[in-house]
Amino acid sequence: MRHELKIDDRTLSYLDFGGPGRPLLALHGGMSEAAAFTGLAAALGDGWRVIAPDQRGHGSSDRAADHHRAGYVADAVALLDHLGLDGPLPLLGYSLGGLNAYHLAAAHPERVSALIGVDATVEIHLPAGPNWFDFLAGLTYTAPTREELLAAAGPAAAPFVADGLRPLADGSGWRLPYHPQDMLDSIRACEGDHWDTWLASTCPALLVHGTRSQALTQDVADAMTARRPGTAYAPLDGDHFVPFTDPEGFHEAVGKFLATR
Repeated sequence: MRHELKIDDRTLSYLDFGGPGRPLLALHGGMSEAAAFTGLAAALGDGWRVIAPDQRGHGSSDRAADHHRAGYVADAVALLDHLGLDGPLPLLGYSLGGLNAYHLAAAHPERVSALIGVDATVEIHLPAGPNWFDFLAGLTYTAPTREELLAAAGPAAAPFVADGLRPLADGSGWRLPYHPQDMLDSIRACEGDHWDTWLASTCPALLVHGTRSQALTQDVADAMTARRPGTAYAPLDGDHFVPFTDPEGFHEAVGKFLATR
């Protein structure tokens, strides 16, 4: 079921997949949304109640003034408070959501009983020249029709945004599932060394890694596992998008880890 809460003057939308199981907070990747965890929620079954927000600026949640870690973390804590989930619970994050999860676990260790990072690195260095995300600057945010919005996105980007397109609230047209400038700001706000944050939390952790990922290289994944006590490692044969290209492997790795928590 989709629900929402107000944080100041913003709406934060979230999916609560329900069920009688223990709660699991799941944070999606950049340019994605909570629905990305539909398959995981189904695979985990009644043992777990997956709760996933559309993080600020993504999906059905409102745009925010900034996209730094503190804001993302504050939104997640506000959601937990809204749901009355005061005790520690497992926390999963993929890519951008993984980085946010690392910061949440470090800042609020009393809220996190276990941490699952999914192809989320702690070393982010953006080259000065061309980058993979440069296409965002050329995306059109709104258009009168869905077809026009897809055409404006172009054949390369259209498949990646098609499923998330939404009608505008006033009925005047359609919009992307995020504002392109927000995503550029969010990506740039991730840059830096996050080792201290990764090492600050002490709960049991699992690092799920696409072994051919360019976002989380093998040497960094090995170091993250070795340097943080209590961290298990689950390699999957794939790139950064391995949770979606190998959903069975991803679901199995997460399920096995949660079964021991």
